[in-house]
Amino acid sequence: MVSVWAVDMLALVTAEATLGGQRQHGGSSSDPAMAPSLSRRQVLSLGGLALGGAAFASWQRAQAQATPAAALAAGAGSGTGGLRLPARGDRRLVLISDLNASYGSTSYIPEVGQGIALIPSLRPDLVVCAGDMVAGQKRSLSTAQLQAMWAGFDRQVLRPLRRAGLPFAPTMGNHDASNSRVGGSYAFERERQEASRYWRRQQADLGLSFVDASGFPFFYSVLQGEMFLLVLDGSSAQIPAEQLRWAERSLASAGARGARRRLVMGHLPLLGVSQGRDTPGNVLAQSQELRQLLERHRVEAYISGHQHAYYPGRIGQLDLIQLGALGSGPRKLLGQSAAPFQTMTVLDYDWSSGQRRDSTLNMRSRQLLDPAGLPPRLSDSRGRTQVRRSAVTGG
Repeated sequence: MVSVWAVDMLALVTAEATLGGQRQHGGSSSDPAMAPSLSRRQVLSLGGLALGGAAFASWQRAQAQATPAAALAAGAGSGTGGLRLPARGDRRLVLISDLNASYGSTSYIPEVGQGIALIPSLRPDLVVCAGDMVAGQKRSLSTAQLQAMWAGFDRQVLRPLRRAGLPFAPTMGNHDASNSRVGGSYAFERERQEASRYWRRQQADLGLSFVDASGFPFFYSVLQGEMFLLVLDGSSAQIPAEQLRWAERSLASAGARGARRRLVMGHLPLLGVSQGRDTPGNVLAQSQELRQLLERHRVEAYISGHQHAYYPGRIGQLDLIQLGALGSGPRKLLGQSAAPFQTMTVLDYDWSSGQRRDSTLNMRSRQLLDPAGLPPRLSDSRGRTQVRRSAVTGG
């Protein structure tokens, strides 16, 4: 178990090199307003951010100059600059969510660029994104604008990760391809069409071992080594009943039962965790039904985004990995006054001990988040309570 958490994010990069040497945006599904567009200067600044190694090395040096002395002094691990850090597990997943900026934006805030540049050095076996990769959910956006957003995502997010050889598993968010309906039809039909076109073109080059891709990119399942991941279309509060039946069949399959770990991902969460998002429409309407389904099939965790606030929760027998935003508009947790920040989460699995370790990076302070600083429990507006779980689980 890791005893030192408040260490500089740069240190994680340094340790990985040693050991390896071996998006207030994000309007909710009904939000009419989003954060202002980036200024020309910010866009030019982003345009100058290379996602390659030279730019990241420069960023590393800048962060090194700002590294808190206390963090540098923590621990005494040999070969790691005097830092004690979580080592890479037998399998590592990097989890990101809510990357987007203002409606129609084709660029991203600096934290997104920095996070994408960082990920390859963490050497994950899989990168998982819990949705809101682009900034749609606005009917006035033209088809050309929708295509330009996906082109921007491709250039700034997906291509750098795939060039590094990293498998990438997405789920659709409400700003990517909302499945909300009006009069029996999709309210954002063109957005769903463009999302489908884009991801269908990428499907064979994502590095994923599909078990069932019949509903890709909206719902599908993959078996990545020992990990079974089922992705649901949680892009609105309603998951169709037929899709829940599909999930039941998929989780009962031999491939799912034979996997070491089973994970399920959807954009909207089971419970509200952030201020302004603990409302109907911002959490899944069938949260109890879905939770029971996942518990029946011994799913380890449900991964979600949308709330723009990180909280490592547990309810019943199910872990809730509620991801913060890497992009614009991070939010405060329920009942908390601390300033919000962008995050990225790393899961490490140790097969010998059966443990999973969750490490979450505060992309603003460049430090690992100490989960003990989060509230021990959160209760939503319906009185449902989840408890904060340990950073190390299982075993």
